[in-house]
Amino acid sequence: MSMIKCVLPVLEMSCAVCANNVETTVKNLRGVQSAVVNFATEDLLLTYDPAIITLEEIAAAVEAAGYGLVVGEEEKEKQREAAATRHFKSLRNRVVVAWLFALPLMAVSMGCMHTPHIEWLLLALTLPVILYSGRDFYVHAWKQLCQRTANMDTLVALSTGVAFLFSLAMTLFPQYWKSQGIAPQVYYDAAGMIIAFVLTGKLMEERAKHNTSAALKSLMGLQPQTAMKITADGMCEVNIATLKTGDRILVRPGEKVAVDGRVVEGESYVDESMINGEPIPADKTTGDTVMAGTINRDGVLTVEAQAVGAQTVLAHIVRRVQEAQGSKAPAQRLADRVSRRFVPAIIILACLTFVGWQCFYPGDNRLAHSLLTAISVLVIACPCALGLATPTALMVGIGKAAGEHILIKDAVALEKMGQIDGMVLDKTGTLTQGRPEVVDAVWLRPEERYAAPLARAEEQSQHPLAQAIAAHWSSHAREKTFAIERYEQLSGKGIEFEVQGETLRIGNRAFMTASSLSPDLETKIASWQAEGKSIVFYGNREGVIAIIAIADKIKESSHEAIARLRKLGIEVYMLTGDDTATATSVAQAVGITRFRANALPQEKEDFVRSLQSGGKTVAMVGDGINDSQALAQADVSIAMGQGTDIAMQVAMVTLISSDLRLLSRAVLLSRRTMRIVRENLFWAFVYNVVCIPVAAGVLFPINGWLLNPMWASAAMAFSSVSVVLNSLRLKWK
Repeated sequence: MSMIKCVLPVLEMSCAVCANNVETTVKNLRGVQSAVVNFATEDLLLTYDPAIITLEEIAAAVEAAGYGLVVGEEEKEKQREAAATRHFKSLRNRVVVAWLFALPLMAVSMGCMHTPHIEWLLLALTLPVILYSGRDFYVHAWKQLCQRTANMDTLVALSTGVAFLFSLAMTLFPQYWKSQGIAPQVYYDAAGMIIAFVLTGKLMEERAKHNTSAALKSLMGLQPQTAMKITADGMCEVNIATLKTGDRILVRPGEKVAVDGRVVEGESYVDESMINGEPIPADKTTGDTVMAGTINRDGVLTVEAQAVGAQTVLAHIVRRVQEAQGSKAPAQRLADRVSRRFVPAIIILACLTFVGWQCFYPGDNRLAHSLLTAISVLVIACPCALGLATPTALMVGIGKAAGEHILIKDAVALEKMGQIDGMVLDKTGTLTQGRPEVVDAVWLRPEERYAAPLARAEEQSQHPLAQAIAAHWSSHAREKTFAIERYEQLSGKGIEFEVQGETLRIGNRAFMTASSLSPDLETKIASWQAEGKSIVFYGNREGVIAIIAIADKIKESSHEAIARLRKLGIEVYMLTGDDTATATSVAQAVGITRFRANALPQEKEDFVRSLQSGGKTVAMVGDGINDSQALAQADVSIAMGQGTDIAMQVAMVTLISSDLRLLSRAVLLSRRTMRIVRENLFWAFVYNVVCIPVAAGVLFPINGWLLNPMWASAAMAFSSVSVVLNSLRLKWK
């Protein structure tokens, strides 16, 4: 059995170290090929062999490690949302209670510290903060200890626990401490305020993290929850989870389509902009395909389901975004290595700080200073900032790209996209529409008489040029009723057919009975050919009736897209299998100076490789099988995708919309995202490198200054929040 790849929500993680613990636990299981946990998204990106291990067994291992894993496919998003809602409400309530008691605790400590027996009031104010607001810190720390691991909760539990227990001992046994020559001192305010500040930081962090996933939530919100199913007994509203392939649903005006399917009855305009970015609604009639998440704007449609649930195009897009957001960029590796060893290192450093002050402090309050500095070191250290630095930026960047119809496969693709300095474009379907259209025509006989037979005859041919002609004059064919009496296709020439006793021909010039044309027409034909247009002649036994020019139209966005790429310092190249004349015409029209015509698939690959040999980081943009070799060779492969084809794309980046200006947008998003990542990592590292020594008391010999544990906790909370807020800047760029 083949490997299965899935994204599963992880519950009860409190910091980046938790994510590392879950990841390590799952990776060590037999049958798991890969496991990546993203703390920002709270997701596990899992690849496993179902023949060796089940999801239930993986979930049990995660639970044994002190966390939760949602494995039910149908209910996982509901469970995730329910768990997130419960967690946020609980966190909010604990923050309220913490500050409700911490503020008077602080006020009493500062104003009435020398009042007799005041420590008992301070103890009473501290207990609700410790037992209710801070309870989870101690529970999670104990679970981690049982698993021989440690996380952020361990640091908070240790710091507040030591401060509280020391203060409790001073309160219960003051005479003992006096007999040892130590003046009783309590630090209930430190314990209470640390918990209040840390919880407030977590609440702010949760709010900010919620905003980072807004783009993904928006995509998921496109899927309707119910559909009007057509049965033998009539119609009934059902949950979309119950729909199966082959079921028929009714889609009324204003409703979202619930499945990928085929229209079997009705006509309407369907807004597909949320999927492919095309602003003009698509005309849908019997036989046309529709996609889940699109909106029916006009008539009533009966749709037969061809893909439902997780198999729809929309579901594929959501899954790709989830997987991309859960992936790790190379820039995150150092942060991950540091995070794994962070908490044990901080505990050791706090112990050394305590011992150092005990050994070298010359004053009378040696124990108090030793205790406070050790607590400050435990509190101010923040692995969360390191853990959040990369994934939050990636979440926002990849989510924003998806919202702009750019699907990025993973974090590696996002990072490489910003490094490209050479971009190779296929012509057909990339720079051009990818389908031939009639762009010009000269009629030598009445168009009203001969257009209908032309369209009707071309409808019977599968040749792309014939289809273009049939589509262009389809209205004439519908207006008139007549029969084609004889139809013959002649290889290398064209077609000959008979309508109402008249013999007509469509094909090349040599196929025409008489092909003598005026000098003006000859000049026009030569001009068309120089522009790379295909020429089709239409005539009868008497001569030429019409001359038709057909071309693959250049996309309106192509010229501007090329200009934007050049402005970003990217060299642009065009490769095409078409002839030199067509290639030259298209290249000139879009502003490309470097191109190659008559290029075979192997030659396209060789061209990309030659650019790489010259030191360039190359992106290849294509849409066909003939581009696959070059796409595989490129540093970044970019596929053009529309409609149902998007679900099958395997490129590193896929443009759902046909707008080529998205190329420069993708490059800019990548560069800005990676700049934010570097800023976040710099801040996280600098914060810990600077603040931890300050908390340990390195400034005390210079100016006698020590960091209060309360302000240490505030700094720690701010460090995590600042990283997330910095990442959110991407949303408004």
